[in-house]
This record gives sequence, C-alpha cells and structure tokens, in this order.
Amino acid sequence: MKISQVVAPRRSEIVEIAEPVAGKGQVLIDVLACGVCASDRTPWRELGTAEKPVRLGHEMVGRIVALGSPDSGWRLGDVVTGLGSPGFAERAVLEENTILRVPEGIDPALALGEPLACLEEALGRCNLQADDRVAIVGLGFMGLGLVQLVRRLAPAILVGVDPSPHARAHGLRNGADEVYHPDELPAAYNTDIGRPGDLRMDLVLEVTGVTPGLEVAGSLVRPYGTMCIVGYHHAGTAKIDMNLWYKAVTIVNGFSPDRRRTMLAMGRGLDLVASRAFDYGTLVTHRFGLHEVDAAYELMEHPSADFVKSVIVP
Repeated sequence: MKISQVVAPRRSEIVEIAEPVAGKGQVLIDVLACGVCASDRTPWRELGTAEKPVRLGHEMVGRIVALGSPDSGWRLGDVVTGLGSPGFAERAVLEENTILRVPEGIDPALALGEPLACLEEALGRCNLQADDRVAIVGLGFMGLGLVQLVRRLAPAILVGVDPSPHARAHGLRNGADEVYHPDELPAAYNTDIGRPGDLRMDLVLEVTGVTPGLEVAGSLVRPYGTMCIVGYHHAGTAKIDMNLWYKAVTIVNGFSPDRRRTMLAMGRGLDLVASRAFDYGTLVTHRFGLHEVDAAYELMEHPSADFVKSVIVP
C-alpha cells in the first residue's frame, strides 16, 4: 500500500510498504479522509530523514475492510472515526476501543472524530452556563469549532479574537457575535470598572498555542471567571500572568490524557454532527491527495483568505 512520510524538513514522499494486518482487538480500515493538524507542523518542518522518516496523520475516518476479532461487534464496511496514526496512508490499523461509527449520510471528510473530541472534552470541563459572557482567543480551525459548540449553549455574548481579518470573518460566519483584533478590543472587555458594570468575560477559551494568546485571554477573564487553555503549547515554557491568581481565576487544562474520556467526548461530538448541531462543512475548506501532503502544510503556513482546515483524501 501507499503511505506518505516526511524524509526531510518540509518534504514528504510516497512509498510502498506492506499492508498492515489487524491483530486481536483491532480493525483494518481503508482511509477515506485524514485531517491535517497544526500540532504536526513541527515534525513536518523540522524532522524526518531518509533513514528515519516520520509518518503523520491522526484525524482519521475510514471504512473497515478486515477484523482482527470476528466477534468484536464491528462489521466489514462500517465507516468509523477515532484515535490512531499514521493516517496519511491508503490503509491503517485502529484499536476497536478507540473508534466510533460515523453518522449515516455524513461525508467522511466532515466527520473527523479526534479534533471534535478534544474540543468537546475541553468545553465540558468549563461549567459554561447560559447567559455567560464568553470569549474565544484564536479563530483557527479549533477556535472556530469552539465558536460552534459555544453558540448552541446560548451565551449572553460570544466574542472572537484573532489578528487575522480572514479568521475574524470566519468567526462571524460560524456564530460569533463580535470579533476583534487583539489590539483593538473594547477597553471595557479587559478593564476593571466594577460590578455590575464589569464587561469582562465569565469564560475565556485560549486556542492559539502561543504565549501572547495566553496574555490576551488572561486580560479578558473577570474575577472568579474561568480561563481554559485549549491551545497546543507543545514546546518551551508558556507563561501565565500571575495577576490571574489575584483575580481568583479558575484555570482549566483543556487537554485530556485519558482515552476513555476522549472517546466519551467523541461520542457526544458525533451526536452533534448527526443532528447537524455541529457542521464541519464551514471548517473543512480544502482537500488534497496523498501525494499533496506538503502542499497542505504549506497552505497552513501561508493560508489563503478562504482557508480553515485541510484533509488528505487518499
């Protein structure tokens, strides 16, 4: 089968390898779609050699073509999504306990379970109440997904923050009430003017993955409010303003290391996809073939005005 692998910084190639075999408790899938995740940009940009290639892709949807355990309850032909890698390939093996069925009638490229599970798990730990004031800092793919998830919970106001005018426009299309450049936020949104006139946010979700995003998020949250760190701060020391301590802010780590919790969140997310309460259609804007993985990452590095998210369709 064909698989894409990084063989030098920013350069992938297609190679032929033996088809994987599903063992006990596993299934073999034809990969129908695999999302291109920002968390993989660093290995794509910096890693991979001909001797030690890097294989990426962990947001898979596929059709089951072989069962490692005939009595598993899964059937040949089931379309599933879940946790596993590498997904930039024609076929992949996934564990039975980390997959769920894709809702009937949904385009596989619009049913990526893993990123939606991450968002649903993070938001579920924030105790968001109807009529809360909410801000989302970072309006990339994950931030826009949160805009959709928060919108359905009836916040009093939903504010999006991003330096990109294109991202801000996407924020409005996905349900934000107001959008701002971080340098142009209304003073009342990050200034203590005293209750009941305090217009700072009850909940701020940071989805940038960079320290300046944390700084903006910290400035927006009200005393006794909640700030959830959803952004992927994967390297270095991400600094948090200790003034949040003086504001008695609750800090929520949006990451979940527990696969069981992630799968429960994925199930809730797929229910939203099935009911059309969450729509990947506004988020998945570009599709590339397996031989175009580098082009997909380059588009992420230098996005066009219409770009939000790419998927690889082998």
